[in-house]
Amino acid sequence: MAKLLARAGIASRRDIERMIADGRIALDGKVLDTPATLLTSLRGVTVDGKPVAEPAPARLFRYHKPAGLLTTERDPAGRPTIYDSLPEGLPRVMPVGRLDLSTEGLLLLTTDGELKRELELPATGVERSYRARAYGNVTQAQLEALMLGVEIEGVRYGSINANIERRTGANVWIELTLTEGKNREVRRVLEYLGLEVNRLIRTRYGPFYLGDMPAGDVDEIRKVDLVTFRTVLSKPGGGKAASNLQFSVRSRVVEPAPRPKPVPTDGREPDSRRKLAKPAPAPKKPVFTARQTPRARDEEERPRSSAKPGFAPRGERPVRNERSEERPRGPGKPGFAPRGERPARGERQEERPRSPGKFAPRKPREEGPANPARAARARAHREAREPQPGDFVDRPKGPRRPDRGPAAGRGKPARPPRTRK
Repeated sequence: MAKLLARAGIASRRDIERMIADGRIALDGKVLDTPATLLTSLRGVTVDGKPVAEPAPARLFRYHKPAGLLTTERDPAGRPTIYDSLPEGLPRVMPVGRLDLSTEGLLLLTTDGELKRELELPATGVERSYRARAYGNVTQAQLEALMLGVEIEGVRYGSINANIERRTGANVWIELTLTEGKNREVRRVLEYLGLEVNRLIRTRYGPFYLGDMPAGDVDEIRKVDLVTFRTVLSKPGGGKAASNLQFSVRSRVVEPAPRPKPVPTDGREPDSRRKLAKPAPAPKKPVFTARQTPRARDEEERPRSSAKPGFAPRGERPVRNERSEERPRGPGKPGFAPRGERPARGERQEERPRSPGKFAPRKPREEGPANPARAARARAHREAREPQPGDFVDRPKGPRRPDRGPAAGRGKPARPPRTRK
């Protein structure tokens, strides 16, 4: 009975046991005194004299739990809980698993205790993913050793898939995925590796991701997605397959409670605003402006600058490729006709002077008295060049002498050997 009433959203199982002890629950008009009552339905069950409706279909919500809240319904020490920050309009929900006081991230809320228990059991195999920021040094090989499990102080922790995401100074971000949910499991395993966790965020629970949901926000999982998830989860070994499902996320269905407007302490109305005097504008600094070309005056008033010799003034120039008769002609080069009066190509003028060319004929020598001394030297030179009888060219060559050494064949005497001094 306690289980059925908890699923119906009356209260938790422990609170229902207290209500039965107080005599507030009856079956067919008979007050029950023990929770050990087996029922298949809530037909005929009343609470405080009111009949209990059949339990509604299970609903599942995503909640971004901020740090500093306890995952419990009430705290004896008076610390804030998640139920203090949940928006109004939600049905009675129960958290799936727990997050520590300083842990933030995704927390699933459900109206069905059976679904809550099914998601929490390690035997189901639903995966949970965390991002941890820890202080200290660790290697990837040490994290990969966690795949085989580890035993810490007599407690055996199952396989954990851990990878280094990035390093920020002396801290390191680690991504962990596990299928259990033991008390402070992530923190104890990382402390076992010599790390000090200073921030822990749950990013995924099964196929449901935290995404970009703002802190303190709540939205509901679609019924069709929940039915698909439970169908895959109910099959043997469906925890792994159910965790790999991909669902689209829609916007929230329950708006958060509006925040109260701050009340001013000076007695003014809440909507009034204090008008402050605007400060005097600061003196403007001089602004640099580029100089502009002055505007041209009319044509009649604009003075004409003196043109260069041989050029017509501006505005009176002839059309291009046309020659003006009034344009003065400068003196041409010597031997060239003035511009405009040149003869046709191939014709020559008698007035054009001829310059001495490179191959012009030389002037004939002037005849004069002969120089006897010069003539005698020339004659003696010619006689010296003529061959005379008895020269070496007419000398007959004799046989070679083999006793003259290797140089005898060339007609040269052999040189004596050199001796060092």
